[in-house]
Amino acid sequence: MSTHVTNESGHSWTAATRRQLERRLPWENLLPDRQPFWVGSWVYVFGVVTIAALVWVILSGTILALFGPQWWHLSSAGRFFNSLHFWSVQVFFVFMVLHLWGQYFMASWREGRAPTWMVGAVTFGVSIVAAFTGYLSQQNFDAQWIAVNAKDAVNSIGVGGFFNVLNFGQMYGLHVMLLPIGITVLVALHIVQVRMKGVVPPIADSNAVTIKGR
Repeated sequence: MSTHVTNESGHSWTAATRRQLERRLPWENLLPDRQPFWVGSWVYVFGVVTIAALVWVILSGTILALFGPQWWHLSSAGRFFNSLHFWSVQVFFVFMVLHLWGQYFMASWREGRAPTWMVGAVTFGVSIVAAFTGYLSQQNFDAQWIAVNAKDAVNSIGVGGFFNVLNFGQMYGLHVMLLPIGITVLVALHIVQVRMKGVVPPIADSNAVTIKGR
C-alpha cells in the first residue's frame, strides 16, 4: 500500500515556485538558439571577458588560500600563482569598467532592464571592496601601509566598529569567503536577468531582426 500523498490541485509551494520560474525564465530564454546580431558587439564581449577573468581570479585565489601567505611569499610556485591572481584581477576590473561604460552609454536600463543594470553596478561596488581586502591580505609592507591609512577613513564613515582593517584574520576571511560568494551570486543573478529580459537593443534600432545561431 502506497503512503505517498499527492496534491492534485497543484497548489503546493513547490508547484507555485515551478510555475513562477517557468513563466519568468522559460527554457527558450535560458538556453536560446537565436540571439540578436548586436550580441556580437564589443560591449558584450567585454562582459564575457569579465566573467572569464573572474573564473581565473577564483581559481588562483582558491589555490593561494589553501597554502597561505608564507607560500606565496617564499615559494616560486606561490609567487607565480600570486602573479596570476593579481593580473586576473586587473583584467577583471578593466573589462568590467569597459562593460559598464558601454552599457551606460547604451542606456541599458531601458525596457524594464533597470534591475539588471543595478545588479551590475552593485557587483562593481562589491568587487572594489574585495580588491581592497585583497590588498590588506598581502602580508607585506604595502598591506600594512594601506591598512594604517585606511583605518581613519573607515572610522570616519562610521563603519570602523563593525570590522578592523588592521585585523588580518577579518580581512582575509572577508576576502576569501564572504566577498567571493557574494560576487559569484551577483554575477549569476546578473546573467539570469540578462536571459530573462534579453540583451538591450541599440538605441537607434530597437526592432532589429535576429539571426539563427548567434
